Amino acid sequence: MTRCPCEEEVLRRIRPTPEERTYVRTMGERLIEAVEKSGVAKAMMVGSVARDTFVRGDRDLDVFMLFDPSLSREELQEQGLGLAHRIAEEFGATWREKYAEHPYVNATINSLDIDLVPCYAVSSATEIKSAVDRTPFHTRYILAHINDYADDVLLVKQFAKAGGVYGSDHMTEGFSGYLCEILTIYYGGFHPLLEAAARWKPGEVIDIEEHGTKQFEEPLVVIDPVDPERNVAAALSLSRMFEFAELARGYLAEPSEAFFCRPPSPPLTREVFSRLLSARGTHLFSLTFATPDYTPDTVVPQLRKSAESIREFLERSGFPANRTDVCMAEERCMLLFELMAGSVPVMRRHIGPPVSSRENAEKFLAKYVREEVLAGPYIEDGRYVVEIPRPFTRAVDLLRSKSLFDVALGKHVRRSMKQGWTVKVGAECWDEEFAGFVSRFLERSSPLARIKRMAGK
Repeated sequence: MTRCPCEEEVLRRIRPTPEERTYVRTMGERLIEAVEKSGVAKAMMVGSVARDTFVRGDRDLDVFMLFDPSLSREELQEQGLGLAHRIAEEFGATWREKYAEHPYVNATINSLDIDLVPCYAVSSATEIKSAVDRTPFHTRYILAHINDYADDVLLVKQFAKAGGVYGSDHMTEGFSGYLCEILTIYYGGFHPLLEAAARWKPGEVIDIEEHGTKQFEEPLVVIDPVDPERNVAAALSLSRMFEFAELARGYLAEPSEAFFCRPPSPPLTREVFSRLLSARGTHLFSLTFATPDYTPDTVVPQLRKSAESIREFLERSGFPANRTDVCMAEERCMLLFELMAGSVPVMRRHIGPPVSSRENAEKFLAKYVREEVLAGPYIEDGRYVVEIPRPFTRAVDLLRSKSLFDVALGKHVRRSMKQGWTVKVGAECWDEEFAGFVSRFLERSSPLARIKRMAGK
């Protein structure tokens, strides 16, 4: 298919230069040589550098060190980290240990961000002992099937990045690089993928090898070509899926370079934030606490769970929510709640059982004639009703109360909040550490709406 001029221009800008490609690959080969010289492990480059699908300027290089599967987890960790430390030092790198399913070493060598990851050299992806063991099979599969689609993959990745839907981390819940590659190969290029995405419906199933063995519940199901029991799109949320679909429709209707570049959006100043908030007439509350010492993959789902539990508690207490969101920063985490009311009357109507339901009705009556009530129990349209005082008439008091520990908070969130948390109200929610997050919260719009607004349409 002939590319439109804007795609050719984008490719000129994002294709790695021959020098960059050679430099990164040479460094990868030197690291592989150093690993294999040790005699304890084989090595291979994985990820987009190995598959030649990396966007210019991406300085990430992943080298996997493949150990004998007969090693125990403890031996793999000990030998793998030991070897990674030696190699990093041999190359004069600054390095630190990081943790996914098991520890690995992240090193900076000649301005490249390098991960040295120990894994098992299993013979097939269905025999994996940990999730990272699958990655070498992904690299081999893409290399065998990418044919002439490398440029198409670059366009898909840049399109997803600019649209804000790239990244399978828990904060983004978007498209991983591997998912972009599989979709491009399956549909046969950038344009066919967009045409298909424009028609996507929840529950779409793609099984490129026609070998899937189980049912999945996620909105997009892409059976991993190297593992029939895995959904490559498991991290993708319904919202990100349809933001991509919306972008695809917008681009097919009117192709433009605007779909491939996302101009930086400076955070709102405190004054502008305050003015926009005031214009909404809603009630904003932020809840902050120290960031638990775990990876985002562990912490972010717990933040979402905690925010949802607190939102339900607020709503049960008479404070309806418009939106909530969460953010994990280096030092602190923030939960943000936009409520339609910040205070409510003391009196709350509590509707009881129908009087015809004798046993329940008698229990209800017995309970509330003993308690302090504002009125009732009385019978209205055949049911008992009682008017009782609320424990909280202001949302801020609820959010500052220990009652939060009665709801289903994430384990690490609960532990962190036990050390203390801070609640801010309204314009005070603006915070230097979270300026970008609170700004995006107020100015939220879909990717295509943003592009159209910038184009003045």
